[in-house]
Amino acid sequence: MVRMLNKMDKTLLILTVFMFAFGLFMILDASSMRSFLDYGVNTKYFTKQLIVLIGSFILSIIIMKIPLKRYNKLIYMMALIIIFMLVVLLVSGVATNNSKSWFYIGSFGIQPSEFAKIIIILFTAIYYNINIKKLNNLIISSVPLILGAICTGLTLLQPDGGTGLILFFISTILFYISPVTKKIKSRITVIGLGFAVIILLAIVITGKSPLSDMQKNRFNYFNPCTRYQEDSGYQVCNGYIAINNGKLFSIEPGNSKQKYLYLPEAHTDFIFPIIVEEMGLITGILVIIIYMIIIYRILLIGQRSYNLTNSLICYGVALYIFLHVVINLTGVLGILPLTGVPLPFLSYGGSFAITVTISLSLVQRVCIENYNFEKKKVLN
Repeated sequence: MVRMLNKMDKTLLILTVFMFAFGLFMILDASSMRSFLDYGVNTKYFTKQLIVLIGSFILSIIIMKIPLKRYNKLIYMMALIIIFMLVVLLVSGVATNNSKSWFYIGSFGIQPSEFAKIIIILFTAIYYNINIKKLNNLIISSVPLILGAICTGLTLLQPDGGTGLILFFISTILFYISPVTKKIKSRITVIGLGFAVIILLAIVITGKSPLSDMQKNRFNYFNPCTRYQEDSGYQVCNGYIAINNGKLFSIEPGNSKQKYLYLPEAHTDFIFPIIVEEMGLITGILVIIIYMIIIYRILLIGQRSYNLTNSLICYGVALYIFLHVVINLTGVLGILPLTGVPLPFLSYGGSFAITVTISLSLVQRVCIENYNFEKKKVLN
């Protein structure tokens, strides 16, 4: 374990541990009232998240010990399993908050679409590395995009627009930064635009929108406090109030007013306003800076990688974290429509915490393999 630790990115490790610990503390704080109403105790959500993080820590050690080449034979099966799970969920899943997104094992929920993000990253990275000499072929080059499109489509049908959007961006951006030839990328772009035009024409002709009424309402996101009585304005306006209640800098844990059911998702999607309300604007800015440093360190590891698989894993994970941060904060701040996307490290959620841990463990495994590769070069 000590030898493995010496090969890891220390800055990324320290920031990861700090953010998970800070997130756990804020979940305990922000969820106390909701936990009491749901379970009769103030610490239920905290306890559940703590159990998940302990399990994730054990899983991360296992992942960091597994050579990335081992996934070459497993990734196709993993892709089929996640598609199967998404289909089963859509057909026979139980709707929670108007969305079929969860399998339940007792009181713990598993969200397959969260794991789809990691599988798409892994599949794309491994597939393109294996077929690196065949990336001038349209069909071969399109396979990771097809996987991304299937997972995106099945997730949108749940419906879960926020997760579907992230799946789409991960698969699409990884395709465009891959070594697929420019000719193939141009053809795929034309085909994609063609499909988009056909879908838009179908919507115009039939007059039927694929969006639910709840999703349509989310596009009405300007001036939320003028619509305080409406779902489209209530949460964001209360987020504004929480941020406005916060000082420039303060350490006042437990003193949030908005967590007392004014913000229904205070410990999940809207945890950032609670942080600003209790810990001040400076702390909120520091959290964003830490996110930037984490993303930079991941990109740096990817840049230093000696093969395509390792590079694309890092770029995919950096993109994954970046998209979650941007979509969450822009939704909470009323800059873009609210999509229900959690904030990495800080928001409550078992599946999300596990997938973030897996993704960062894969990055650290890349760092370990980079270290081993450089050491061999020196010895040779």
